[in-house]
Amino acid sequence: MNKIAGLVLAAGASARMGQPKQLLPAGGMAVLDRVLQQALKSRLDLVVVVLGHKAQEIKNNLSSDLSHPKFKVVHNKDYRKGMSSSIIAGLSAVENDYDHIMIILGDMPLVSSDVIDHLIEEVLKSGKPLGAIKVGNRRSHPVVISRSFYPQLHQLKGDIGARHVLAENPEKICFVSPGQDFKDLDIDSMEDYLGLKKFLEDQGEKE
Repeated sequence: MNKIAGLVLAAGASARMGQPKQLLPAGGMAVLDRVLQQALKSRLDLVVVVLGHKAQEIKNNLSSDLSHPKFKVVHNKDYRKGMSSSIIAGLSAVENDYDHIMIILGDMPLVSSDVIDHLIEEVLKSGKPLGAIKVGNRRSHPVVISRSFYPQLHQLKGDIGARHVLAENPEKICFVSPGQDFKDLDIDSMEDYLGLKKFLEDQGEKE
């Protein structure tokens, strides 16, 4: 069985932005909606949306239909403890039924279903328990983590995500080139957001 669940991490407080970055407009829809639409189109078996800060406001203002059978919403009440708490919350909702998870950042709005599917295909083909998109010489997101590493994910602490698990097991990672002009831009600051808006305008996407 090779069922794979995507964990879209969108629980953070967007402290540097001063407003929920999940809801910032980006090419006619919210940043988080862009991620969810692509995850929904992909071959992921389930898409877990992990919310925390202002969860109800975010749910109320998304255009995505979170009642879709491929979506599952998880509320991370410990979101103030950082990204690790969202990974654990999402993993806890799926670990009994899914052999792999894909961690997708909710503030990386240019990830596409093609990139997600390419990563799944290459990791499953490799037989390795870990997988990651590689941009240039650096590891990026999304990343895939298989069942044998679930216990280590449950030990994560702080706002570091799963990077230690990957850093300590480089020989077990299937690195995957996105195979296209993939911009792994994540929205952490207003400067990032303005860069995203300019990129989308250059691509012909208007608000």
